[in-house]
Amino acid sequence: MKKQLPKLTNDKETETFIAEADLTEYDLSGLKPVRFEFQPKGRSITLRLSEPLLEAFKEEAERSGIPYQRFIRQTLENAVHHQKSP
Repeated sequence: MKKQLPKLTNDKETETFIAEADLTEYDLSGLKPVRFEFQPKGRSITLRLSEPLLEAFKEEAERSGIPYQRFIRQTLENAVHHQKSP
């Protein structure tokens, strides 16, 4: 049976763990991919949504563990990138 990942409370602990641990010994099946937003968000828009649609976005964002505006932005980015893919 594989080891459970330890609870790491700060960056120093995390850096030490990653540098020294053999990650093949740990159960990584519960990890979720994380997307980082590197580009600055320099533009703001106003978007009118129905109340039910906004609430649906907020609920999905909460389930995903991210702020709802980021969730809306990621949904829009995914739609645009999906259309560009063959």
